[in-house]
Amino acid sequence: MKENNLETVTSLSSDLSTRENITIQLEELLIAGNYDEAKLLLEPSQPVDIADAIGSLPLILQALAFRLLKKNEAIEVYEYLDPVVQQTLLERLRSGEVLEIVEKMSPDDRVQLFDELPAKVVRKFLSALSPGERKVTAELLGYEPETAGRLMTTEFIDLKEMQTAAEALSLVRKRAPFTETIYSLYVTDKERHLTGILSLRDLVTADPSRPIGDVMTRDVVNISTNTNQEEVARAIQRYDFLALPVVDKEKRLVGIVTVDDLIDVIEQEATRDIYAAGAVQPGDEDDYFQSSLFTIARRRILWLLILVLANGLTTKVIAMNDQILKEIVLLAAFIPLLIGTGGNVGAQSSTVVIRGLSTQKLKSLGAIRAVVKEAITGALLGVFMMLVVFPFAWWQGEGPLIASAVGISLISITTLAATTGAILPLLFDKMKLDPALMSSPFITTVTDIAGVFIYLSTAKWLLNSSLT
Repeated sequence: MKENNLETVTSLSSDLSTRENITIQLEELLIAGNYDEAKLLLEPSQPVDIADAIGSLPLILQALAFRLLKKNEAIEVYEYLDPVVQQTLLERLRSGEVLEIVEKMSPDDRVQLFDELPAKVVRKFLSALSPGERKVTAELLGYEPETAGRLMTTEFIDLKEMQTAAEALSLVRKRAPFTETIYSLYVTDKERHLTGILSLRDLVTADPSRPIGDVMTRDVVNISTNTNQEEVARAIQRYDFLALPVVDKEKRLVGIVTVDDLIDVIEQEATRDIYAAGAVQPGDEDDYFQSSLFTIARRRILWLLILVLANGLTTKVIAMNDQILKEIVLLAAFIPLLIGTGGNVGAQSSTVVIRGLSTQKLKSLGAIRAVVKEAITGALLGVFMMLVVFPFAWWQGEGPLIASAVGISLISITTLAATTGAILPLLFDKMKLDPALMSSPFITTVTDIAGVFIYLSTAKWLLNSSLT
């Protein structure tokens, strides 16, 4: 078993090295004008690897390399290209070449490309498409963004219950070259209502003279055209499907969503959550490495300004308690420790809850129980950290006053931070907003303000009590 794993790792490393070499060799051959050798270099490569190689080339060479591909291969490679590279090629290729590529793309990939293009350009392409492709594309563009309808492809095979296995298999052979996947075959009635599903294995092994209605599965998991793409991804993951059928309001089969499209969705949603967690505004293409410095700064400045204004409240709280700080200057030395701890605890709680909402595993625990669990966890963390910090604060403050203020505040702040870190994402989710927005920077800001107020108020109360 270990030997097999080692062989797999070695093979993967070899593939990565080969892809890097292809890119280097391709660039050298194109610069030298040796186009015949460049063609031979690309011929044995997979379309996705060719797309990577072309995308890594300088802009001036990308269109040149793309023109070396055979027509059918070029269309498949184009679908794997990064959206930015796709747009660059559209600008550099001749009008006829572009229209041919767009015409022969699969409907879902074509719609994904159109989503990245200006509306004026999309209208131009739509008018140039054949009537059939124009109708399909317009239908998909009519669905809301980030829904199953916008994500699905209309290239699927549907069969009828009364067809024999032999008739169905003959139909599959004819339509397979024009269909995205044939592993799942869908059965519909005369009105195109989805009535069953049949795997290719079941069809091949069935009695040729037997109607497929006898061997199909009638209990079909399906999604509607307005189902959010995240829910579609969760359904694919839950049932381990390669594709999911999509039905309209009348339960008619209108398309399928395949797992390869959902991998892109999962990556897109993960990118958004990561950006939100860092208080960064995502761009339309999420393409940091090709964005200008001004664009990068613009995406970050909005949230930073909001956080700066919010942190101004922390300064206000400190200014309101300047008297206690003047009397006991050493109190100021523990402010970073307390608000830093509160921010860290709050960030941990928000991360756990946001992830639980994303995977829907939090449903089994329940929102209220999750908040209570995090609050108790925060209190326990505060107690543990107090046992470490209290002796040090006593020694630094030369007495119990500062140590008591730090200890009481530490427990209060960690409890509050954990509770806040759990509540805010749940509140945003209830308001139909992205829970990831209530991530580390915002939780830290909230706990900073509350933590300073708790700490200085506690110190003032203890000081007044000792004087009386």
